[in-house]
Amino acid sequence: MRLTIEVWRQDNPEVEGHFETHLVEGAQEEMSLLELIDYLNDQLVSEGREPIAYDSDCREGICGTCGITVNDDAHGPVKNTPSCRQHLRSFKDGAVLRLEPFRSGAFPVIRDLVVDRSGMDRVLQAGGYISVDAGTAADADSMQIGHGRAEKALDFAACIGCGACISACPNGAANLFAGSLLNHLSTLPQGSTERSKRARAVIAELDESFGPCSVYGECAKVCPAGIPLSAIAAVNRERARALIRTGKDD
Repeated sequence: MRLTIEVWRQDNPEVEGHFETHLVEGAQEEMSLLELIDYLNDQLVSEGREPIAYDSDCREGICGTCGITVNDDAHGPVKNTPSCRQHLRSFKDGAVLRLEPFRSGAFPVIRDLVVDRSGMDRVLQAGGYISVDAGTAADADSMQIGHGRAEKALDFAACIGCGACISACPNGAANLFAGSLLNHLSTLPQGSTERSKRARAVIAELDESFGPCSVYGECAKVCPAGIPLSAIAAVNRERARALIRTGKDD
């Protein structure tokens, strides 16, 4: 395949970035977007030029670190699929691919396609835990949970924290991300003890670092884990519950 790559280059957060154009020949349609960047980087290094910086880890659609924007789509043209699982067969020979970092005020660019996602980390630090006795594990059936309830919790726990929902949202809201966290932990009895405390902490960080949700729905369209749009309802529900229970232990 012959492709024209327009890629965002930015040395550090303090300088202005720009798009740099490269012609790539010999790319194979089974290549993923990350393999395409690797292929281009080999070309740049052989020419004595700086390779393109980008994040990646598992390359199996699990970790969420590889997210980039492709032709204005978070992750790429295939819906609900992370960047590392997007392949060149989705593009025509001779296509132009515009690669840039996730765009959001909460995601300052560190270098090239690498962004600072620490705002999401702070949300997790605020409430992505439960306080339990770390001693001997209890028997598996000591706290019975219905199958439907367990499956619901697992569905919301599937969020990989990639940030595509925030990048796709016109407001830069993180309600799908925070909602999946709050839904997951409030569904299970282990998370009920600190439910209100968790909600207050998570929502305070959400309001501080991200924009308001206007229910555009763009977040659910790009989520690689398929978190449903209904997850965002947990933010206002848990906010209201926490206000009512102010002063309570949980």
